[in-house]
Amino acid sequence: MQTGLLLLVAAVAMLTAIGTGWRRPRVWLIANLAGAGAVLVAAVAVLAGGADWVWRSGFAVGGERLLFRLDAISALFLALLCVVGGAATVYAVEYWTEAAHPRSARSGRVWWSVMLLALGWVLLSSNGLHFLIGWEIFTVAAYFLVTLNRQSREVRAAGWLYLAASHAAVLALFAFFSLLALRTGSWDLGPLRERTDLASLFWLALCGFGLKAGMFPLHIWLPSAHANAPSHVSAMLSGVTLKIGIYGLVRFSGWLPVPPAAGPVVAMLGVVSAVLGVAFALGQHDLKRLLAYHSVENIGIILIGLGFALVAAGQGSPAWGRLALAGGLLHVWNHGLFKALLFFGAGSVLHTTGTREMSRLGGLWRAMPWTAGWFALGAVAISGLPPLNGFVSEWLVYLGLFDATLARGPLAWAAMPAAILLGVTGALALACFVKVCGVVFLGAARSGEAAGAHECGPSMRGAMAVLGGLCVAIGLAPLVLWPAIARAAGAWNPAWAGTDSPAPLLQLGWLHVGLAAMAAVAGGWLWRRVCKHGLTRGPTWDCGYAAPTARMQYTAGSFAGIITEWFAVIVRPERHEQRPEGDFPAAASLTDHTPETVLERVLEPAARGVLRVSWLVRRLQHGRVQAYVLYLLIGLVVLAAWACAAGVPLD
Repeated sequence: MQTGLLLLVAAVAMLTAIGTGWRRPRVWLIANLAGAGAVLVAAVAVLAGGADWVWRSGFAVGGERLLFRLDAISALFLALLCVVGGAATVYAVEYWTEAAHPRSARSGRVWWSVMLLALGWVLLSSNGLHFLIGWEIFTVAAYFLVTLNRQSREVRAAGWLYLAASHAAVLALFAFFSLLALRTGSWDLGPLRERTDLASLFWLALCGFGLKAGMFPLHIWLPSAHANAPSHVSAMLSGVTLKIGIYGLVRFSGWLPVPPAAGPVVAMLGVVSAVLGVAFALGQHDLKRLLAYHSVENIGIILIGLGFALVAAGQGSPAWGRLALAGGLLHVWNHGLFKALLFFGAGSVLHTTGTREMSRLGGLWRAMPWTAGWFALGAVAISGLPPLNGFVSEWLVYLGLFDATLARGPLAWAAMPAAILLGVTGALALACFVKVCGVVFLGAARSGEAAGAHECGPSMRGAMAVLGGLCVAIGLAPLVLWPAIARAAGAWNPAWAGTDSPAPLLQLGWLHVGLAAMAAVAGGWLWRRVCKHGLTRGPTWDCGYAAPTARMQYTAGSFAGIITEWFAVIVRPERHEQRPEGDFPAAASLTDHTPETVLERVLEPAARGVLRVSWLVRRLQHGRVQAYVLYLLIGLVVLAAWACAAGVPLD
């Protein structure tokens, strides 16, 4: 009853936010935070051991009675929605103001609240028809948020690509839910693990939810949408809405039977997404596009955990499967926190400089110490380094893979390369964020925009502080979050129910506390040395030049050029250069670009071919009866020739 009351309060608060978003921004902010807070309390109550909440309405919507369910799995994702959504709401108050964006700030607030309400609807709905309704509403709301700055042609193109990809996912999900309702006789959803005839539907779910999650190669919409959306929207897209795709895979792979090949396929897609996501990220010069590709990478890490959990469930649920699933579910939370933090930091940089091009930035840490500090913390977390939260979830996935390698047969040969490639992914992610932090925040300013940068305001800093603090808290006390993760794993597979930790999380927490204490002591000692003896500034490396300039620094392209070449077969980097000629060359230039290979080299040529064929077919339809009679005669001649060749009698 208390859970239902909290959710009712949240629904009223969100409807109030939608109604007041156009005219009353303060009421809108309070209503959004109140709704998020109420849902968060209800989700935490379920994760802390409370009973599942199920409610069926006495009235019908679209011919079906509403059926809402709040269990450990939906509560885990709802809590993430509330935390990231609440922080992003506070961030948006300062980032997307009416003074700076008079045309879109009001509509942006309304669509923001619509998206939050629709996401909550999807996570609670246990009816296929209503699930699709909520899914479509949040898709449309996200489109209008992505295109808030629709005066830009690039933004409009990104919005249309997002909308087209999202509706392709909707078609797959419509087929999935329709066939499920046809075979079960009801749109209501729930555990049906004994219905082996439903296993083949998993592939439709994988296509629909995988496209929304942004797994490779279905990620084609993700880089442009995340790069061109306002930064608080990018944070929600990456931190939460991608996880709705993961939620669908987790939910329905737990409720429904899956084919034997599902686990290996999901794990393989996870490995490919992780490695190629970070490879494409290394070649980017646009700060937000780089972060978008890291979303593909981290979705891959989550899929590795889910894929090996499916394999384990198919083999009798060995303990390592629970570890892999727990790591994947915890990484859902961790990625939501540190990726939203990184997009907030990127938004702060864009807000003050007006550019996302890393090679026009540099030296920002002097003017933006808070942004630089929180961004660096997020970079450490996403690189999977201790003592932050990213290490904890990846460590659990590693433990599951290491235990799986002890098994005999093909499983060991699958787990070993997965663990190795996961390690390679972490190393490449670290290299990528060394590049980002060095090019954007260190060195000297490369442009006037960077030289005139200033720190963001208290709302934006406060939102970053909340997410950064949670990254630190999960890293230092991972055992606190384990019961919630364990209950979600038990809801996915009843054989894994129980809150006992199969991993030494307490010891890991103490180790992280020790590392953090040593880092604090070392930092304090260094600070005292600086304060006592003063700080002398000078060039770190001037190549022998007496007067070095900002142009002599590494750029985003030069820093990662060698690593990008390792993946040149897939990444296909493009280089354009004008070499200096003569004794006194007038001009010279060198630029490089990493295209979206799947979109630009595969889908776009295929689309052009389809349009060409369509144009040729339309040329045949010109309304002349004589020509149509000729087409029929040609068809009959071809049919007769085929019949004679096949020996079919014509009489």
